[in-house]
Amino acid sequence: MLIIIKLIRESYLMAAAEISVNKTRTFLSLLGITIGIFCVVSVFTVFDSMESTIKSSIESLGNNVVYIQKWPWLFGDDYPWWKYVNRPETKLEELKKLQERSQTAEAMAFLTGTNRTVKSLKHSLKNVTVLAVSYDFFKLRNMEIGEGRYFSPLESNNGRNVTILGNAIAQKLFDGEPAVGRQIKIYGLNTEVVGVLAKEGNNMGESFDEEVIVPVLFAANFLNIDRDGSIAVIAKEGIAKQELIDELTGIMRSLRKLSPGMEDNFSINEISTISTRFDQFFRIMAVIGWVIGGFSLLVGGFGIANIMFVSVKERTNMIGIQKALGAKNYFILLQFLFEAVFLSLLGGILGLFIIFIFTLISTYAFDFRLILTFANIILGVTVSIIIGLIAGIIPSYSAARMDPVEAMRSTF
Repeated sequence: MLIIIKLIRESYLMAAAEISVNKTRTFLSLLGITIGIFCVVSVFTVFDSMESTIKSSIESLGNNVVYIQKWPWLFGDDYPWWKYVNRPETKLEELKKLQERSQTAEAMAFLTGTNRTVKSLKHSLKNVTVLAVSYDFFKLRNMEIGEGRYFSPLESNNGRNVTILGNAIAQKLFDGEPAVGRQIKIYGLNTEVVGVLAKEGNNMGESFDEEVIVPVLFAANFLNIDRDGSIAVIAKEGIAKQELIDELTGIMRSLRKLSPGMEDNFSINEISTISTRFDQFFRIMAVIGWVIGGFSLLVGGFGIANIMFVSVKERTNMIGIQKALGAKNYFILLQFLFEAVFLSLLGGILGLFIIFIFTLISTYAFDFRLILTFANIILGVTVSIIIGLIAGIIPSYSAARMDPVEAMRSTF
């Protein structure tokens, strides 16, 4: 153990001497490692942060919620739209029948939407998303009321002209003043603001901040609610999602009078479909990150190997003296190998430091939160060590195999 500590110490001192004597050469050689680690770890840092944000957004959309809709959630250029275009729309009356028959659902809600002009006394906002929902919608989607309240069952069932504003919409319509109790117009109809949602931020384009929520029966005054509608359903506690889907499929087939041999004319979509597609995307991008960083790491590896070959050549006489004094081959090999690892590790640490600076800039200057995780730090350090070992093995082996007499005669 003592000899290993001595080896590490001497290797560190030699690496430090190499840096201090040949600053420019060492810096240029380590630049490849620094850039390589930066490319690889920065890609993983960005995608880990994006993945965390997206998964959080998916959970807020209701990862355990399923949606009964006309169109399936499919992706790709070969989407067979012609199979689904003539399907019947999902209707509000089907929600009521599903609620009567389902034994596995905890809550269901009908939802549809459109874009309309929304006006207050001072301001008019065009193309605002108006989301029309039935009462139980709040049980399926995480909603935090910042001011006021949610719809009452009576308001929802009777289609009262009440509305809940997204945080950003409330700020724009009322210039930051309290909005609850005031009037706005939607499609020319007066509505009372009963609530304002807390600021949510962007959830995969589904943020409530820029939306207006109204009872679905009120929206029937200016919107065909049975067009592009969907029914969101969440299972009771202890009920598996697949069990819920199977029951809903059976009920929907019964409601639409589909015989056993007929294909479903509806789709039951899951948020996990989106999550799976994102997982595939991140795997592809991880490969791209490794390819981009791999070239820089390869260049950096050659740079480390070049430093070590020069270092061995410059210290040939010293190697001969060490061997003449009894130093074993493995001692010489490990000495130079440790030096290569130290140099490579230094380049990797520089790369990690640059990434850390970028995370601070991104988080505080651009409001995009990046996190350099411990796992990615370990990845950067590990890759640096491996590159150092690979780049240093041949120069170290050549140093260990030197003949002591010939080495001491060297006049380099």
